[in-house]
Amino acid sequence: MTRFDAWLRPTPPPQTEPPLDAAGRRALWFEVTVVLLVTFGLSGLSGILSLVEDALAPGGLADQTVALNASRSEYGWIDLGRQLLGIVKLCAWAALGLYLLWRSGLGPAKIGLGRPRPRPDLLPGVGLAALIGLPGLALYLIANAVGANLTVLPSTIEEHWWRLPALLLWAFANSGAEEVLVVAYLISRLRRLGWTENSSLLASSLLRGSYHLYQGLGGGIGNVVMGLVLGRYWQRTNRLWPLIIAHWLIDAVAFVGYTALRGHVSWLP
Repeated sequence: MTRFDAWLRPTPPPQTEPPLDAAGRRALWFEVTVVLLVTFGLSGLSGILSLVEDALAPGGLADQTVALNASRSEYGWIDLGRQLLGIVKLCAWAALGLYLLWRSGLGPAKIGLGRPRPRPDLLPGVGLAALIGLPGLALYLIANAVGANLTVLPSTIEEHWWRLPALLLWAFANSGAEEVLVVAYLISRLRRLGWTENSSLLASSLLRGSYHLYQGLGGGIGNVVMGLVLGRYWQRTNRLWPLIIAHWLIDAVAFVGYTALRGHVSWLP
């Protein structure tokens, strides 16, 4: 077996809890369903509807635009308040997943959210960001060119003194909520329900892709691939910080870089 083949094989944690009985399985399925319906599962259904709506609209997908971060009021202080409320909502989603895992015996340290360390967390996070971010940008440009993706505007927030910190906070909230809920929470719960590592990884990745379909097929497919890479990394290492760091770097560079370069380079919309 080559080192690459070994990396593709997950390393599931040892089973320390007794198998669930029928009542326990129903209760856990109910919990997962409710959590997804109030978080990314509902966003996934909305993403599918958005893609269908955009496909039915006159013109191609590439002729339409979608802003990832937009102003939410013409009044600066109300806009700031609504931006912060959206950030707090995502942080609350992450906290919900962490709380439910902790109640079941999986505290932060057991899912790889203990004290962050430079060598096992920061360096792999930077590496994962480069591994995913650069091909992801290429995939977006190709998908947009062939009409399979909307034109994505990372930020259209009006110029305010708080715009830069708000974008950085949005990047952190996105990364924390997605990696905690879609990777650590969902895969852990599906493991408990008896799913294989590969099946739970696929479910997690498809969920990630679904709530990005509002960007187009390219956004959905690109995020499925991102989910496969990040999810497998977590399954192999049980370290969640590298995923959060990588995701934060990708979003922060996209949000802040777009804001800084828009109007100064010809290839940005």
